[in-house]
Amino acid sequence: MLQDQDRIFTNLYGQQHFGLQAALKRGVWDGVKEMVQRSRSDIIDDVKASDLRGRGGAGFPTGMKWSFMPADDRMDDRPHYLVVNADESEPGTCKDREILRNDPHRLLEGMVVACRAMGAHTGYIYIRGEFYSEASNVQVAIDEAYEAGLLGKNSKLGYDVDIHLHRGAGAYICGEETALLESLEGKKGQPRLKPPFPAGAGLYGCPTTVNNVETIAVVPEILRRGVSWWTGLGPERNRGTKLFCVSGHVNTPCNVEEEMGIPLRELLEKHCGGVRGGWDNLLTIIPGGSSVPCLTSDVCGEIKMDFDSLRAAGSGLGTAAVIVMDKSTDIIRAIERLSHFYMHESCGQCTPCREGTGWMWRVLQRMAEGRSSYDEIDMLFDVTKQIEGHTICALGDAAAWPVQGLIRNFRPVIEERIDRFVASQNGAAMPVAAE
Repeated sequence: MLQDQDRIFTNLYGQQHFGLQAALKRGVWDGVKEMVQRSRSDIIDDVKASDLRGRGGAGFPTGMKWSFMPADDRMDDRPHYLVVNADESEPGTCKDREILRNDPHRLLEGMVVACRAMGAHTGYIYIRGEFYSEASNVQVAIDEAYEAGLLGKNSKLGYDVDIHLHRGAGAYICGEETALLESLEGKKGQPRLKPPFPAGAGLYGCPTTVNNVETIAVVPEILRRGVSWWTGLGPERNRGTKLFCVSGHVNTPCNVEEEMGIPLRELLEKHCGGVRGGWDNLLTIIPGGSSVPCLTSDVCGEIKMDFDSLRAAGSGLGTAAVIVMDKSTDIIRAIERLSHFYMHESCGQCTPCREGTGWMWRVLQRMAEGRSSYDEIDMLFDVTKQIEGHTICALGDAAAWPVQGLIRNFRPVIEERIDRFVASQNGAAMPVAAE
């Protein structure tokens, strides 16, 4: 369990003011001037050594991602950009909004350090349009930082960075980094083909890095306290702290900062009062936001919350949004509802996603009622495999994985539902999807 002295987000619950003076008392902006006076390569080398992995879902090594930006400005005179992805729209995920609302200066100092590491002088925060209070607080923080000389020309820090806040229009697909860039440029939010990758041709065709809010916000603290402090937390390749958002059938849903690799059961029992009705009442848990496969209760009792452990268990850490479902849950109906979300949010650019997400939802609608057949279960699983990995962005994967988890872990529930419906129809043939 994480010790209080190791917590980074000390105002996660908004018990103190979000503004600059309160942030300074919490140690925010301390030592940033010295950080930005270091060379780009030194900063990136420390971030690489920390083994920080992206907190937005993919878990890609942050230092490696930063190193993709052109290193020699003399060979490429295009401006460099940092874009912070604050379009937090994965169902069950509500961690970044707490940073934006309660500790925005921690994000801003991280952006300054990250801009220095990548040779950027301009940063954008792309925030979800529905986050009204969060956007308001971030803008206040930006204005305070400019007034205090921490941002803008002739900065007190010795490195000039301009930061702009951009409010999105509420499209889930704009959480994908290239769709976000399209939207930021004023175009329809649709993912771009890669390559070229954003580090080569991103915002306005210039070198760009897109990072999650939490990822950027922790970097100054790593540099302040030292890489060895960060790597002393969590297992190998899964270092540091992580914000977990726990919702669903627990006694006290919450957001909490914990050490990577904490056992899932310990996370729920120490911070959330345990599963509603006791651990034996647990049906399933989606451990990383709605896009990852669910886990059965026996796996949940042993699994640790880090990227590699969850991947080995056939799921993923994702955004670390833990959705708990007890035995009162209709698991087929729950996954059908998630399937409808991904159908609705598909941008329609790729045929497997555009057609497949709607097809899966319609089949799951009937399966939730039992109006299906055993053959359709295998057909549905086969369609998820035809969608997974065959689209420009990962929305197709996100739509397929929850359905795969349902079939892998709860096939007997689907079959029992079918048997019950067939019995009620006196054995009449059921309609099936077209092959």
